[in-house]
Amino acid sequence: MQYLIILISAIFVNNIVLAQFLGICPFLGVSKKVETSVGMAGAVLFVMTLATIVTWLLSHYILIPLELDFLQTICFILVIASLVQMVEIVLKKASPSLYQALGIFLPLITTNCAVLGVALLTIQKDLNLGEGVVYAIANAIGFGLALIIFAGIREHLDVMDVPKGMRGVPIALLVAGILALAFMGFSGLV
Repeated sequence: MQYLIILISAIFVNNIVLAQFLGICPFLGVSKKVETSVGMAGAVLFVMTLATIVTWLLSHYILIPLELDFLQTICFILVIASLVQMVEIVLKKASPSLYQALGIFLPLITTNCAVLGVALLTIQKDLNLGEGVVYAIANAIGFGLALIIFAGIREHLDVMDVPKGMRGVPIALLVAGILALAFMGFSGLV
């Protein structure tokens, strides 16, 4: 039951992008096409889950016992950057087609503050490893869901007659606000 509450809460109620405003840069930058949004969502799911596991272990078995938790943020940034590089190298060797499909998305994840935010929130909320993994997966799904919905809307806006002053970023921000309001409808669910 606890895992279900974490899932629903992280995906819908406290969506990482629409409620906590983490990951706004890739949300606005990569969301012009659904295909690219799906690629980014998949890459974020993989890296966010892996980063949360590694940072949880680092925090609980090294930083906290040695009273070095003040180094948490910088260590987590280094871990995330290293993981992204490692994943990129492994994918390039093991699955060149997947590596080509993800393209620029893997390096972009290094700068996605949502990945760092979830790793830090997992420690801050004092979640155990299992809850942390579910929390990371749920946040990645929530990020992907918001990104793909937003990309679909933006694709439709490209073929619509939008007033000249609202084209591009202005209409995108307006739609993002309306999407955030739609997700606010889930508040009170858990």
